[in-house]
Amino acid sequence: MNEAAARLDRFLRTDPRDVGCEEAMEVLHIYVDLLTADASAAARFPGVTAHLRACGPCANDFEGLLAAVAG
Repeated sequence: MNEAAARLDRFLRTDPRDVGCEEAMEVLHIYVDLLTADASAAARFPGVTAHLRACGPCANDFEGLLAAVAG
């Protein structure tokens, strides 16, 4: 599979609930607060959960913020 076909395949497999980087970053601090309070962040923000599974850079930001809060 060439690179263009691989990119298209990744795009077509995108979870339709994925809210995208901008919206995920707007509520990431709330999402992390819910996780650290043992609340169901995934149930409240399913689009953010879907996005964090798909976007490496946003997942890295999430993990860093979670580590900072939990640390």
